[in-house]
Amino acid sequence: MEFNDLLSRYFATSDFADITPAAMAAGTERMRVDLGLETDRGKRFAIWSLLYMLGEAPELTATFKDAGEQDAARNFMDMMAAAEGA
Repeated sequence: MEFNDLLSRYFATSDFADITPAAMAAGTERMRVDLGLETDRGKRFAIWSLLYMLGEAPELTATFKDAGEQDAARNFMDMMAAAEGA
């Protein structure tokens, strides 16, 4: 899943600046539901990652039972923190 595809799917736009507060709330709620239902590991990670960037991600240990997936999520969190500090 690509970032623009996720934005279009959950927020009906590929331009982050166009997302209204109401659309943000509705889109993040749909993402949480899809995260709970999705069985594809890559798609789950993509949804969780976007939720993380939006400050709406559930706890990674509750989301990812596999230690490798948890490590990947922690690495993503570290990369995002490093990018914010740059």
